[in-house]
Amino acid sequence: MRTFRLVIACPDRVGIVAKVSNFLATYNGWITEASHHSDTHSGWFFMRHEIRADSLPFDLAGFTQAFAPIAREFSMVWRVTDSAQKKRVVLMASRESHCLADLLHRWHSDELDCQIPCVISNHDDLRSMVEWHGIPFFHVPVNPQDKSAAFAEVARLVDTHAADAVVLARYMQILPAEICQRLAGRVINIHHSFLPSFVGAKPYHQASLRGVKLIGATCHYVTDELDAGPIIEQDVVRISHSDSIEDLVRLGRDVEKMVLARGLRYHLQDRVLVHDNKTVVFA
Repeated sequence: MRTFRLVIACPDRVGIVAKVSNFLATYNGWITEASHHSDTHSGWFFMRHEIRADSLPFDLAGFTQAFAPIAREFSMVWRVTDSAQKKRVVLMASRESHCLADLLHRWHSDELDCQIPCVISNHDDLRSMVEWHGIPFFHVPVNPQDKSAAFAEVARLVDTHAADAVVLARYMQILPAEICQRLAGRVINIHHSFLPSFVGAKPYHQASLRGVKLIGATCHYVTDELDAGPIIEQDVVRISHSDSIEDLVRLGRDVEKMVLARGLRYHLQDRVLVHDNKTVVFA
């Protein structure tokens, strides 16, 4: 069913839900899903509504124009999207295939409602897998002594393919601050630890040295601070003293791909609202 997704964040006060509901009722809007959250610590209110598009008398532009006065009245940070307009997602990976292969399989099976215009990698290893899916593959090597040319090409490809989102599916390079800032809230990463524990490289090795009993994975938005962006989704798996680092890597891969797929799906469905460095996820 085609729906409009209305997503709102604003300072909390009496009358927000009533005003939005009255607006939708005035135009015969049929609400199929409604989610609200009041954050008493920050004093902000968060809302997500899905409305049947065929119940409304206007298109997306008409909805935006009609709703704008209410948004101004309540100082809303808001957006409305059309479920029929599939987001364009550029995937990036290096040599490890598990996260990329999982996303491609879900896309191929119509589990991810998006378009994938291309895959970018700093290695050529995964080309055949990507091209089997009929998706263009771009090999952009990264020179460790001077990464600027490579990331300029990455930025060009992202712009050329009109990406609504970029997913780092185990892309083992740190994006420059300029790209992180320009694409704020649009770059999704999977980190192979339960953040904020074990930031940076080799988190499974770090976890093994600490003798932890749980390892996990974290899907988060990328910022210019390494592995510190707003968290979208996390999960864990139990381990023991008898598990080797290789066992941790094997067990962790299953968690990584599940967490990344869930986080991306929440993003595609406009279920994630970012406020400061936290998220509200209406899963």
